[in-house]
Amino acid sequence: MRSGCAVVLVGGALAGAAGCGSGGERADQAVPTVARPSDINPVPRERVADGGALRWGIDDFPLQWNRNHVDGNLPEVELVTDALMPAPFRSDERAVVTPDPDYVTDAALTSTRPRQVVTLTLNPKARWSDGTPITWADYEAQWKALDGRGDGRRVASTTGYRDIKSVAQGRDDHQVVITFARPFADWRSLFTPLYPKGTNADPKAFDRSWLNALPVTAGPFKFGAFDPAARTVTIVRDPAWWGPPAKLDRIVFRAMPVGALPGAFAAGELDIADVGASAPAYSKAKNAPDARVRQAAGPDFRHFTFNGESPILSDPAVRRAVAMGIDRAAIARSDLAGLDWPGEPLDNHFFMPSQRGYRSNAGEIGRHDPAAARRLLEEAGWRLPVQAGGPALTAPAVRQKNGRPLRLTFLIPAGLQLGRSEGELAQAMLKEIGIELVLREVPGEDFFAKYVIPGDYDIAPFSYIGTPYPLSSSQGLYSDGVRAPGGRKHWNANLGRIGGAAIDAAIRKASRELDPAEARALVNRADALIWRQVNVLPLYQRPQNVAVRSGLANAGARGFHDLRYADIGFTK
Repeated sequence: MRSGCAVVLVGGALAGAAGCGSGGERADQAVPTVARPSDINPVPRERVADGGALRWGIDDFPLQWNRNHVDGNLPEVELVTDALMPAPFRSDERAVVTPDPDYVTDAALTSTRPRQVVTLTLNPKARWSDGTPITWADYEAQWKALDGRGDGRRVASTTGYRDIKSVAQGRDDHQVVITFARPFADWRSLFTPLYPKGTNADPKAFDRSWLNALPVTAGPFKFGAFDPAARTVTIVRDPAWWGPPAKLDRIVFRAMPVGALPGAFAAGELDIADVGASAPAYSKAKNAPDARVRQAAGPDFRHFTFNGESPILSDPAVRRAVAMGIDRAAIARSDLAGLDWPGEPLDNHFFMPSQRGYRSNAGEIGRHDPAAARRLLEEAGWRLPVQAGGPALTAPAVRQKNGRPLRLTFLIPAGLQLGRSEGELAQAMLKEIGIELVLREVPGEDFFAKYVIPGDYDIAPFSYIGTPYPLSSSQGLYSDGVRAPGGRKHWNANLGRIGGAAIDAAIRKASRELDPAEARALVNRADALIWRQVNVLPLYQRPQNVAVRSGLANAGARGFHDLRYADIGFTK
């Protein structure tokens, strides 16, 4: 998600400030080569037919449509509201962010001293669907709603907003002057999406006015209808849209269980659906009539999270040994088998290989080196049991320390074959260095709420969904906990419960650096520190596999690319 970071069970990312001027970062800077950072069948508008309906499969039927509310911070809400709500900036396939001229005609970092000041010039044609102009007052109201002042609103995130000192009118109602109390490098991540002043000015409206409702919009489409029985949300072309008109008449989003989407697509009931990382689902969709499965490097990554409050994994040396005992490339090959996608180990916690700024910071921790792992365990006091009167046993005997066996639990959501396969592979790998990995299956609906979040696990596999703003969306995952009275730490979003003052200082410095090149360098320094602590062990960048009708244009597997919903349609 562009404005935050979420976790998903199956299959998380910096566009820094551009200096005192408008626009984004230079597009000619070197970026890593990666297969298909975006695959959306780009077609010029004149070759897209006018009219028609698009049937789009989603895997949830949301109730809360305010994306800034904690209950609305969902991929399905983003997918629908990206066609309806304003966003001052757009991301391209490489996560390079520039102003969206439909809403913002100029965005400038107009001062860095004594304070950071950003000036946005708004498109004067932009209006809410009730006819009200979009002005600086909408920006001010959203800042006040999300700045963390604690008025009871259940906000999804205060990141960046809490660093703002004031939001004021510029030369007229269509200019916004944002003054920061503290420098914030990812300032382009703010106000996406923007909600109207009436939503944000009142806590009750913030929490309730978007429940089962999309009352006010400002995009090429507007709200059409909900059908709870059919589990559909319909949006229709908005004739009041000031930009190029939407090609489609309507889009019908239909919710169904994620496992049912490939079958519904193959049966001709949907025109587009994410079929996930399941090889059978991929094959079923690929072989359907009039179908293509578009693939791109997704903004999310698969990983193992280590619990630093686990008695055994509280020792960083043991965590490093476990990481070095796991063959990440082998797990990637297994997970991605049958998907026609190369699986390469991911060596960064913030940047994806398809992003500018990606650098390998894994070092020795990221290499599969069982011999080095054994040495680390020996040095940490974990030794193989000795036969009476004979030499030490060799692996796969289980190591011990003070009579306690080196036994870990690997948490698996029930029914998730991907997680079980990963656990079985890791189990065999760690057995070779003297660690017994015990697979523990728990109900899928309880995986996070009752086990991962409370810390009742040793190792847990899942995925993080990233954004074009790697630091602001992900820093909470690696920040140190806050010690409460009584001595216990509260870790908030850091599910691994592993941090430290050095990591916090590095993240803080990076988040306040306004030069984009230096900011990327600082993020990578923070990443190197995180690798040494082994909080999250990245496995691989996950592909997006999106099944589409062969004639569908300007939609599919988008990667970091923000879709232009007005241009989506079927080729002539």
